[in-house]
Amino acid sequence: MIRIMALAFPFLVSSVLLQASPKSTAPADGQEDVIRTVLQLEEESKQATIRRDAAFTERVLADNYVGIGPLGTVISKSETINARKTSQLQYDSIELSDMVVRVFGNTAVVTGRADVKGKDLGQDFSGPYRFTRVWIKRGNQWQAVSYQATVTH
Repeated sequence: MIRIMALAFPFLVSSVLLQASPKSTAPADGQEDVIRTVLQLEEESKQATIRRDAAFTERVLADNYVGIGPLGTVISKSETINARKTSQLQYDSIELSDMVVRVFGNTAVVTGRADVKGKDLGQDFSGPYRFTRVWIKRGNQWQAVSYQATVTH
């Protein structure tokens, strides 16, 4: 089901464009560390998705997290964690490209393309997707607060 699979896209960087402003591809002063941290979280997210690691999901999703799937379905943090705990959702591979990270203070917005191979309840949901994920730093911890995926062709 697209609803469940859309919540778990990880975001590893195949190529990253770091934008400080529309006219520059270089990050603004002080943003390099934030970008590295967010990209590390994206790598960890990819691995956690493939392994169905619910503990990682519990740790990095904000309590008020909202995911929106390609068909407009909305999923919460608890629903995302439950989907990871079951065997209904399986990712065989995830290839990411066209990644962009933009930093706005304590907020980082990641956009990109994900070519996914996987099944949900035995139904294939493989294909290309565009996505956006929003990370917010609360205290000393970065948490995902929003995710949205769109099927592309």
